[in-house]
Amino acid sequence: MNEHEHRSGIDRRTFLARAAGATVAVVGATAVGWRLGHPHRPPPFDTRIFGPPGEATVAVLKASSYEGALEDVVLEGLRQIGADVHGARVLLKPNMVEFDPGSAINTDPRLVAATVAAMRRLGAASVTVGEGPGHRRDTGYVVTASGLAAHLRDAGASFVDLNTAAASPLRTNSSYTGLGELWLPQAIAEADVVVSMPKMKTHHWVGVTLSLKNLFGTLPGRVYGWPKNALHWASIEGSILDIAGVVRPRYAIVDAIVGMEGNGPIDGTSKPVGLLVFGDDPVATDVTSATIMGMDPGRIAYLQEAGRFLGQADPSRIRQAGEDPAAVITPFAPAPGFANLVAS
Repeated sequence: MNEHEHRSGIDRRTFLARAAGATVAVVGATAVGWRLGHPHRPPPFDTRIFGPPGEATVAVLKASSYEGALEDVVLEGLRQIGADVHGARVLLKPNMVEFDPGSAINTDPRLVAATVAAMRRLGAASVTVGEGPGHRRDTGYVVTASGLAAHLRDAGASFVDLNTAAASPLRTNSSYTGLGELWLPQAIAEADVVVSMPKMKTHHWVGVTLSLKNLFGTLPGRVYGWPKNALHWASIEGSILDIAGVVRPRYAIVDAIVGMEGNGPIDGTSKPVGLLVFGDDPVATDVTSATIMGMDPGRIAYLQEAGRFLGQADPSRIRQAGEDPAAVITPFAPAPGFANLVAS
């Protein structure tokens, strides 16, 4: 829950139930006429669902390796942001888009397993891992070849293929694509806490892919195709916003131990950074992560739009714990055509 939900006492299940029956309050805006970069237009999102973004907390912790006491680092990061999962059904959503043994495409399985263990130490009632790869139709291949299946087996955690799992349509809470509803897997809808766990990467269509873009993998490929073509046709940036407005991830953990720069999210180059980024707000987490990448968050259009209703995009309202982001900037080579995002 964000600060607005905490104030109003709305839990995740109540929020989803209300959202399913809400009529989207869109005044003077349509998906066709909507464009990024017009901050004074009427909001294309339901103001009854989304309160003004409040203060956020992001923790940047050093982590030089996927080996060693990684579970302890994850636990510390979650404590730094005040993560509360006691008694909750937690779903971890890593980025497992494709497998290439010589590349840093995916959230590392060792980090996922460490997070399963850390969530249990914080009292989670259950921890499930779910992903719906957008590039590879054979989810089982990606999960097995990447090593995730073996790590989850050792951790005693289950995996849900979000591309094929049971799903139901849910009305969107914003109107950036004009789709009106999104098919949401039951595993996502029934979770008390969804944690977005992206790999820190550049992206050849939207500049950067972090905790918000990672949510593409929550929607089923059997509905939206590969690589989620229907969402791409509707508007990639608009889909990022509409999906996040339905999924509402509670926390984010960005795998920046090794990221990817250049022609990401698949064909880029590995980029060692040696960090993990934790946040209680996906927008604030992505703003901090983009800053670490040497990008200017203010130039990432979808991220600034998300700051109107999905989370905090104003750095002055993001409480930073752990390392100072400005002191650990590791410049990423931008994706082709996105040199303008590099901070000057």
